[in-house]
Amino acid sequence: MSSIVIHNNTVYLCGQVAKDKNSDITTQTITMLEEVDALLAQAGSSREHILSATIYLKDMADYDAMNLVWDHWVPTGHAPARACVQAAIAEPEYLVEVSIVAAIVQ
Repeated sequence: MSSIVIHNNTVYLCGQVAKDKNSDITTQTITMLEEVDALLAQAGSSREHILSATIYLKDMADYDAMNLVWDHWVPTGHAPARACVQAAIAEPEYLVEVSIVAAIVQ
């Protein structure tokens, strides 16, 4: 599995998760999005160029807490198309995962 795939100036990030799978939903969301920032920068993109995001929550009861972090992280005027679904994540300690598609602006 590739962390980053680039095709036709589009960046595809595989599902990103938190650095510490034993932390709460807020911390998991923050560190997951930090990893997204790092991978986008590595690919020559940024959160301002995200086209779409799919967020997977272990429990929809965490939606509001996750969304507070997400709303703070997304730059004003640059909200991507987004879906958020409840899903069983590969390791049960993870509470949230995100897949991202972004543009590379040259």
